[in-house]
Amino acid sequence: MLFCSQQFVSFFLIVFTVYWATPWPRGRNLVLLGASIYFYAYWSRWLALILCVSTLADYWIARAMEATPSARLKRLLLLTSLLANLGLLCYFKYANFFLDSLREAAGALGFETSLPVLSVLLPVGISFYTFEAINYTVDVYRGQVRAARDLTHFMLFILFFPHLVAGPIVRARAFLPLVARRKRWSWLRAHAGVVLVLLGVFKKLAIADRMAAYVDPVFADPLVHSTLTLWLAAVGYTIQGYCDFSGYSDIALGLAYLLGYHLAPNFNMPFLSANVAEFWRRWHISLSSWIRDYVYFPLGGSRGSRLKTARNLLIAFTLCGMWHGAGWNYVVFGICTGFLLIIHMLFREWCGGLPWLDKLLRTGPGTAFRVALTFTAFCVTLVIFRCPEFSTGLAMLGRMFMPAEGAGFPLQLHGLYLTFAVVAAGHALGCWNWGERFWDWLPEPVRGLTFGAALTLAIVLAPGASKAFIYFQF
Repeated sequence: MLFCSQQFVSFFLIVFTVYWATPWPRGRNLVLLGASIYFYAYWSRWLALILCVSTLADYWIARAMEATPSARLKRLLLLTSLLANLGLLCYFKYANFFLDSLREAAGALGFETSLPVLSVLLPVGISFYTFEAINYTVDVYRGQVRAARDLTHFMLFILFFPHLVAGPIVRARAFLPLVARRKRWSWLRAHAGVVLVLLGVFKKLAIADRMAAYVDPVFADPLVHSTLTLWLAAVGYTIQGYCDFSGYSDIALGLAYLLGYHLAPNFNMPFLSANVAEFWRRWHISLSSWIRDYVYFPLGGSRGSRLKTARNLLIAFTLCGMWHGAGWNYVVFGICTGFLLIIHMLFREWCGGLPWLDKLLRTGPGTAFRVALTFTAFCVTLVIFRCPEFSTGLAMLGRMFMPAEGAGFPLQLHGLYLTFAVVAAGHALGCWNWGERFWDWLPEPVRGLTFGAALTLAIVLAPGASKAFIYFQF
């Protein structure tokens, strides 16, 4: 059920009504747990069963880890949980990728192989809930969170339907106390939830889905398009990806608010970032912070030499790229991001010895230049990310940096430029808090009309049937 579909609206209204009509806290938790299982089983009953079984296994393993005084047994139990979770992830998501890569490598060496092609249905959101399960068991092992005593609480942590299939990746230490806390209806919290849902729907239908109409034909055959068209398509896909995923995150946060839960924001106006390190502190915050805490820091972080720090960055973001999907384009995307972070680290150290340059880059024009450069670098890496074939991505980048003639967009460009302007204006309003101050100044009836107008505009501008959220595939 897509968040923007009629089926989901009906589903949520029923869950919302039954949830708040139930007076007992445990009854409400059971309503949410049953709704979450139904939400996933609506897509695939067998995969919902596998998800429930793996969740039960993590629950008992964490309980056993906390109960045993043996450090060796704790490590063994943690290793069991990690192998089980990563084993499921690798089988469903990467098995055919590894087999294809092995087949191609053998062919390049002149060997004939007959490796099978597995008929595997990729569970929606497997990367998200796998990382949630891992952060829970690792935190229990470290003693940073107590193992959940109530099975319902733990299963709701993993299966909570607003964030189940596309995040944000929640931490057990933040979510489990929310499950145990008694919920009371709040009009203020409901208002915030409705605002977030409307904002997410607008981002998805009015911006992301419209951008897809421009972007998809170009990426389908990039080598027949002109350099200008390719650059516009790269910028368009960057905006599409942002509005699609941040729109989902806004809806997830809004739905959670309406049910009495608070989830941490997953985006913080990333296109205003002045460097690539800041960008990844603002973009997909739940993933980048997970990679930092469970991969980068355990590797040593920045505590060692410059070479070790560079190695840690490269490993962490290569794994970040692989998390997104089973393809060399995702691996190379992660490697490129790692190298950009290494270049930024070295440049920052170099600027430390040149105070005049550091001061110049922190001026208004210097900051604007750094923001534009960071955005351009991200657009370039997303070209590799978006193209399924790595060779196609390289060829597209070649045409982008070497002027070439070709076809333009099949649609009128005024809609594309208008969407660019809307996203830029939204970031500007958020940067200087003009939007918040103006919104607080408006009378309540005008705000209500604005909500209605935004929803109507999103429905009118939506290009036909809504497309699935991009991050459902991850």
